[in-house]
Amino acid sequence: MPGSYGKLRDISRRTALSALGAGIIGATVASWPRLSGTDIPGRGDNSLSIAIMGTAADAAARQRVVDAFARVHPEIRIKVQAIQAVDWKDFFTKILTMVAAGTPPDVVYVATEGAQLFAEKLAHPLDEYLRRDAADMREYFSDVHPSLVEAFMYKGSLYQLPIDWNAANMYYNTAALRQAGLDRPADDWTHLDFRATLAAMRKARPSDFTPYYWTNRLFGGVVPWLYANDTSFLKETKAPGGTWLWDTFYASDPSKSLRSGGYQWLEPNADDPRVFESFDYLRGLVKDGLGVRPEEGGGSSLIGLFASNRIGTTPAGGYWVQGLHEAGMGENDFDVQFFPRWRSQRHQFGTAGYAIMKTAKDKDAAWEWVKYTASLDAMRLVFPTPNTTPSRRSMVNEQLYAKTGPKHWKVFYDTLDRFPTTGPIPAPAQQAAVETALMKNVSLAVSGDERQLKQALDSMQRDLELALRRHA
Repeated sequence: MPGSYGKLRDISRRTALSALGAGIIGATVASWPRLSGTDIPGRGDNSLSIAIMGTAADAAARQRVVDAFARVHPEIRIKVQAIQAVDWKDFFTKILTMVAAGTPPDVVYVATEGAQLFAEKLAHPLDEYLRRDAADMREYFSDVHPSLVEAFMYKGSLYQLPIDWNAANMYYNTAALRQAGLDRPADDWTHLDFRATLAAMRKARPSDFTPYYWTNRLFGGVVPWLYANDTSFLKETKAPGGTWLWDTFYASDPSKSLRSGGYQWLEPNADDPRVFESFDYLRGLVKDGLGVRPEEGGGSSLIGLFASNRIGTTPAGGYWVQGLHEAGMGENDFDVQFFPRWRSQRHQFGTAGYAIMKTAKDKDAAWEWVKYTASLDAMRLVFPTPNTTPSRRSMVNEQLYAKTGPKHWKVFYDTLDRFPTTGPIPAPAQQAAVETALMKNVSLAVSGDERQLKQALDSMQRDLELALRRHA
């Protein structure tokens, strides 16, 4: 899986996950031309059509998995079709267009951002297959943290098997830390410790240097700070149900009592005082020159800036490791730590996996694909390098990071083990409208005084109310 981080392309965490669904990372994404007959996955033959976000190169990179699957299931023909899109929202829109045109794919690789949209409207639950093949699936679930599985539960049913995931951990440039006279942060460092770290970095490097780089999007933006402060911009609840899965596959897991029938985000929460407090903290970082304004937080040059020692810290997931390696950073030039603690040290993550469409022409065959791609053999084919965090605990090991670093790679999976309430990106079925409402108001919130911050959050509350009323 060749990467292109060194070419400084604009790759967000969402784009990275989509590319991983194709078994390759770093392909440039572009606008999708008008769909034609040849663009429709599986059209004109009896193949099981698998839709991923990416390019033709991404589809070709999946061929090793397709070939391996064919050796196990020669009776099932697979056609992987990559659909180019700017981001997940654009990709989901194109899938909906295909559904409306009567030419939907059979299986779609979906990230957290679209999980509830698909569960609500498009996907077929996996419950019947998991019950039937429970003996075969025990090995998978024994290797995958329940937090990742719960992210794909919806109203008591499971709709996807997590294949890869990434939490918002804090990367730091080890040279910048040393220049500031600092040691590696403690595992339980606080938001105040973090600010002090940024201030020391700024003092050591007063110009041409950014202590903290963050973005205006759901992943790695304001949401990790909200989670650390034990809040969010949407009210989070959990649906009942799911006992059948937890009793079957996680009966002895110590966090079983925390599990549910799936996350729910039904009401806005931008008027929570803790949301104000979190935004005010970020506003202070921007005001004091310790962090960029979030609208400057695009990914087009982030890898290069970090690799050239011009960025001190930034939140990102395991998908960043291979890119930093390809940009020339050695295993001791960067490292990763848990996100700072505030009222909690809850982290944010996103995950991805295959969803079987309700309209799939052969759901049994589709399940065999989903089941096989979650196997250890298949995932080893897809993830030979650390350009994401595999969902399987056994794959997040010293061998995976031996050539790239970081030294403290255990932080990635320890994020789930140490902080069992760590949760998914807040992404209801109306995710596209919700994200727009968030992003629209973030820059205003952190760019002025407290009065302007209050106005921005009032606006966000109204926008979220409208977004959640919309039928996704």
